[in-house]
Amino acid sequence: MKLNFTKINKKIKISKKITISNKDRCFVVAEISANHGGDLNILKKTMMAAKKSGADAVKIQSYEADTITLKSKNRHFLINDKSIWKNQNLYNLYKKAETPFKWHKEIFSFAKKNNIFCFSAPFDLSAINLLEKLKCPLYKIASPEIEDLQLIERVAKTKKPIIISTGIASEKDIINAIKICLKNNNYKIILLNCISSYPAQNIELNLKYINLLKKYSPLVGYSDHSNSDLASIVSIAYGAKVIEKHFILNKKIKSPDRQFSYDPKQLGNLIKKIRITETIMGTEKINKKKLINKKLKTVTRSIFYSKNIKRGEKISLKNIKSIRPGTGLSLSYFEKILGKRVKKNCKFANPVKLSDIVFN
Repeated sequence: MKLNFTKINKKIKISKKITISNKDRCFVVAEISANHGGDLNILKKTMMAAKKSGADAVKIQSYEADTITLKSKNRHFLINDKSIWKNQNLYNLYKKAETPFKWHKEIFSFAKKNNIFCFSAPFDLSAINLLEKLKCPLYKIASPEIEDLQLIERVAKTKKPIIISTGIASEKDIINAIKICLKNNNYKIILLNCISSYPAQNIELNLKYINLLKKYSPLVGYSDHSNSDLASIVSIAYGAKVIEKHFILNKKIKSPDRQFSYDPKQLGNLIKKIRITETIMGTEKINKKKLINKKLKTVTRSIFYSKNIKRGEKISLKNIKSIRPGTGLSLSYFEKILGKRVKKNCKFANPVKLSDIVFN
C-alpha cells in the first residue's frame, strides 16, 4: 500500500469545545497512569486537580496485570534495565500500577459529570472493547505498543482520533502504524515525540525529532518524561500541538511513576508557561502591533527642511534631511523630490509636503 500522507487530517475536532490543529492552542494532557496509588477516590481527586491546574484533558491507562503480562517469577519477567524499576517483577509492578477495569465506568461517568475530557491508552483488545462501551472519545497508542498492529487496527476501526507515541519506535514502525490507520480510513492521527526513559535526561531528549514526525503527520506533539518545563516549552516552539505530562495529586502517593510526575502546582506553572509561549510565538501573519508601532511618529523618520528655502529654489541634500519624527513626508519620496523646485517659501524644521513641490 502506497502511503498518502496528505490524507492525514490537519484539523481534528475531538469535542464540542476542543479542536487540535496548528492554528489552535496546544492540547495539554495530564497523564494519571499509576498515580492513583490503587485508590479510586484519589484518582477522582487527581482528575479534579488536573482540571483546576488548567489541563485540557486527563488520560488513564487501560490494562490489568493479567492482560499485559504473565504471573511468573522466572528471569524473563524481571526488569533488568537501568530504569527506576530495576529488579522488580513485571506482574507485581503492573498490579500496583493498573487502573482496574471495574473502575472504568465510574471514571468516565465522573469525568462527564464534572466536565472533564477523559480518554485512555488501551493495551489490549479487551481494553478497547470496554472503552468503546464507555464511549471513549480519543485513543492513545503507548510507545511500547506501536508494534502491536492488531491493537492499532482495532483502534483505527473506531474512526476516533489516535495519538501515537513514538518513544521506542523506528521510522519503519511509525510508517507501519500509519499504514494500518490509513488502510482503515482513519486519518485522525497525531504523532508524539517521546523518550521512553523515566525520568528522561536532557541528553536523551532529542527534540529536533519532531521535525521528522512532521514528514508523516501535520499534527505532532511531545510526551514529556523529563523533570523540567523546558522540554515541553521548546517542543511548542518546534510545533508541538499536544503536550502530555504525568500528573500526581501529591508526591506522598506511593506510585511507581511519582519520580517523573508533576504535582498540581508544577503542572499549573507549566501550563501558564505554555500559554505564554503560544502568545510569544504568535502567527506567520504580519503583527498588527508592528504596523501600529509604525504610526508612532516619534520613533520613525521622515523628510524635513533643514534650511529655509525661497520660492523657486531647488530641493537638495543641503536643505532637506531624513530625521525623526515621522510626521513629515515619507522617506520613499526622498530621491523623487531631489532637484525639484518649491512653490513657496519653506521654513527650517517644517515637514516637507508634496503640495510644496513642483513636479512638472
